[in-house]
Amino acid sequence: MKITKAVDVPHVHKPEGTDIHYYLFKDYEVHYNDQAPHTTQIWHHHEKVWETLYIIEGELTVHWRESGEEKSQGLSTGDLIETERNPHTFSNDSDDIVRFLVIKRIPSNKDFTNVLKTDKVLD
Repeated sequence: MKITKAVDVPHVHKPEGTDIHYYLFKDYEVHYNDQAPHTTQIWHHHEKVWETLYIIEGELTVHWRESGEEKSQGLSTGDLIETERNPHTFSNDSDDIVRFLVIKRIPSNKDFTNVLKTDKVLD
């Protein structure tokens, strides 16, 4: 069992209003994010990394560009989005902090669905 304590990971406060704890491992990365009210992250994209974002608490708007068109969608607690490799940003238009996890990985294009659903052995 490996335990990583929050006090032991890098913590960054970005000027645009997001506090991030970075949990970096050999083959994936997890970020715990608190995005301040009325803030917007900078536009960005990833060439190799695939991001999956899960909203823990609050409401966040994702903005992205796809096929030359800008799109947006509101997200709330329990919603999940995969950014793929599209340029994107997130805005918190509410009066409350939004808490979310970001899982970053490099896709292998192999289908592990069956393993993920069945790999549990009772002891």
